[in-house]
Amino acid sequence: MNIRSISFFLSLFCFPISLLSFINILYSSYFDYFLSIEAYFTTLILSLIFGLSLYLFGKKAKKDINFIEQLILIILVYIIIGLLISIPFYLSNLQVTFISAFFEAISGLTGTGFSIFKNIKYLDPTLILWRSSTQWIGGLYFLLFLILLFSNNTFNFKMTNLTYSGESNFKSEENIKNNIIKIFIFYSVLSFILFSLLNFSGVRLFNSLNLTMTLVSGGGFLPADNLSEIISSNFQKIILIFSFILSMLNFYFLFNIFNKKNFVIYHKEDFYLLGLSLVLILLIFFNNFDGLNTILGVLSSISNSGITLIDNENNLSLYFLFITIIGGSLISNTSGIKLTRLYILLKITSAEIIKLISPNSIINKTIFSSDKKITNDNIGISFLIFISFFISLFILSSFLVLDNIGFERSFKLSILALTNTVNSEMYNLQNINFANLLISSKISLIIFMIIGKIELISFFLIFKKIFLKD
Repeated sequence: MNIRSISFFLSLFCFPISLLSFINILYSSYFDYFLSIEAYFTTLILSLIFGLSLYLFGKKAKKDINFIEQLILIILVYIIIGLLISIPFYLSNLQVTFISAFFEAISGLTGTGFSIFKNIKYLDPTLILWRSSTQWIGGLYFLLFLILLFSNNTFNFKMTNLTYSGESNFKSEENIKNNIIKIFIFYSVLSFILFSLLNFSGVRLFNSLNLTMTLVSGGGFLPADNLSEIISSNFQKIILIFSFILSMLNFYFLFNIFNKKNFVIYHKEDFYLLGLSLVLILLIFFNNFDGLNTILGVLSSISNSGITLIDNENNLSLYFLFITIIGGSLISNTSGIKLTRLYILLKITSAEIIKLISPNSIINKTIFSSDKKITNDNIGISFLIFISFFISLFILSSFLVLDNIGFERSFKLSILALTNTVNSEMYNLQNINFANLLISSKISLIIFMIIGKIELISFFLIFKKIFLKD
């Protein structure tokens, strides 16, 4: 295993944490929030020391790592960066345990939004900002993983080749650097657009900043106890709808919107997602339609955010849970099974049924009526992802049931953990106290929040490579 090369790339993920720590130090100094400033100094120093050490250790190594090493790198990023992010939580005056601090950090980094904190408005503003920024950086990291690493054709279980993923030719180090810069700039521009719209709509500046970092990453942390404390007008709700749409669609959707020649060809998956969203909204139009709140609920679920304006007395929690499992585009911050994989399974299943009824029928195996065909590899991987999702669901539910939170709540919480979606009123799970969960439950949720992002197949591949060598 190329440990030096892995160390080099891992070091590059440490330095943004140093930058976030420095920003929080400046924010604390400017607004005289000195209560937790030492924690950010500690994080700054440790992230710099750790990052520089890894950088120097791997600087002269070859910058070429195979697919299994890439998977190990991604897992290490979540663990190491999660540990660095947890420092301000652990060193705060809130007296949280180390496991709880690490739980909060991983929840933010994966964009899940489970929180050990109650009464958010009473937290130190710098800690609220830190929570939100962990989602933003986690969303950026995941897009880099998707576009640069999961585009590897050795075992393309993310199937990013089935949709537009930008420049996919990463043969040189210079080419990789250029694409990282492009992703960072476009991600930052999207964040700035959302921030400007929220601020223009009347949301106060601090809330606009924190909510932007939540929305652009598909996260679930809020700078208040409820979204209704931040969002009230219809115009603000419309901006939220626009934000959720951006979150669930292909990252490059807006980037290519002016490319009239190839736009529809590139983004057929996104148009199917929009059509599905409309159908899902219409399904409850005549039942419990609550105006813009219902639209927000559907889009929040399919974008795996989970933040909502729907109250806890709704009877559609299982309906919204089902939507979260579908997930969004293959190139987005969403988790879950993903629409494209579900589409492949349903299409092949229907094709087999048609063959039984009419053996001479010609079967159309295109994906979303595009020029791309469904291959045997696509079918196999989609089936494996589907099965592994429910295996993960069974395992996690089994651990959570032991915590005496009830079978139904354990089952729902497991779905949300695997789809990296926050436990909001929409799912009738808003009253879970994560701080009081057993250590075993917290560790299980930490593991499966990471699995929700990188898929259980990743661990099977690593296990096969390390322990089942010929």
